[in-house]
Amino acid sequence: MIDSSAFQGKTAAYYTLGCKLNFSETSTFGKMLEDLGVRTAEKGEVADLCLINTCSVTDVADHKCRQAIHRMVRQHPGAFVVVTGCYAQLESESVSNIEGVDLVLGSNEKASLVQFLCDAWLTRSKGRYTQKTKDITSFAPSCSRGNRTRFFLKVQDGCDYFCTYCTIPYARGFSRNPSIASLVRQAEEAVAEGGKEIVLTGVNIGDFGKTTGERFLDLVKALDAVEGVSRYRISSLEPDLLDDELISYCANSRAFMPHFHIPLQSGSDEVLRLMHRHYDSHLFAEKILRIKELMPQAFIGVDVMVGCRGETPACFEETYSLLQRLPVTQLHVFPYSERPGTQALKIPYVVTEKDKKLRSKQLLDLSDKKTTSFYAQYIGQEAEVLLEKATRGKAMHGFTRNYIRVELAASDARPEFDNQLVTVRLGEFNHDKTALKAILNG
Repeated sequence: MIDSSAFQGKTAAYYTLGCKLNFSETSTFGKMLEDLGVRTAEKGEVADLCLINTCSVTDVADHKCRQAIHRMVRQHPGAFVVVTGCYAQLESESVSNIEGVDLVLGSNEKASLVQFLCDAWLTRSKGRYTQKTKDITSFAPSCSRGNRTRFFLKVQDGCDYFCTYCTIPYARGFSRNPSIASLVRQAEEAVAEGGKEIVLTGVNIGDFGKTTGERFLDLVKALDAVEGVSRYRISSLEPDLLDDELISYCANSRAFMPHFHIPLQSGSDEVLRLMHRHYDSHLFAEKILRIKELMPQAFIGVDVMVGCRGETPACFEETYSLLQRLPVTQLHVFPYSERPGTQALKIPYVVTEKDKKLRSKQLLDLSDKKTTSFYAQYIGQEAEVLLEKATRGKAMHGFTRNYIRVELAASDARPEFDNQLVTVRLGEFNHDKTALKAILNG
């Protein structure tokens, strides 16, 4: 039992790196501390507590984590500094040796983070708590929106795939999940807090059910029946776990949006084998075409890794050619980086940093063309947009059902539009081509 009186009037500052799952978890931690009386520090205010939730997907991410930790320590002198997340799990000793860090919590401690934090904070005792991969078994529930309009519901954690380039299973542990019933309750609580859109997050969410013997499709159907939720989005699904039954259900569901994010990583079957991915380029293409057959308006985002070991120029051309001809909407491109302890280090062919940058630019240029083309076909059409709160005097933004970003001019923005579904006509591109302008009807 935590004595909340000790936390009344305390302030906390948060910093999150990495994926939507991390942002969701940080938001949940913040809500738990808020319930104890801890207020989020204002910009420029020195906080009593700092919590940094880290990422370790690349060596660049590791570097950013170290920078963020040093910056938070510098900006909040005297604060009790807590570091958690994937980088904290993988590099706990080096993180605990950073001057100013008081507590390092690994993946198993996230479920009891507030208890660990409170025990250490009150006694000002330093500590490091992490477990090896096989021991990461806890599941920390998370359904929160922080300062966002959309709620992020964590439905799964961990991964069993052990791709040759990836350290996430070592940072997050094996695949595990809560029950469908518990997730339905969290969705209902989000509705009670005014939530209209919920994003399903996790590490490998299509693997849902390993713990409870349930299916991801059963979860989707159960959540679709929750009254009050207008929209659901699925953050990312592996191609081999995106079955046709799920695609068909989403195409006809009440609230699941025509919006998918599907990691490809490489369009070369040779590279996919080196990566130990669980599909080939043909299966990936089949899934994309099936989605577009049933949902022609669907937005499809794709993760692509460039320059991994074994990716010869011919292999990269296979990737580019596949993505060029497929009706995908946007590419999330990131360069491969060496991760200590991974099997990829045994692959002899190494891509130069110069070639990584050139390949990244080629794919990013292709992505811009595809996204612009996708947006352009909807100019002049009506669409329902979930608008998000904006700073006074600034434009409001939101997304259509199929994830087109929309901008409502400051002159048309109204406070009552915040977190509301508003029907607009889609105009031309805004000044930097990141959104379509919204024109209010009437």
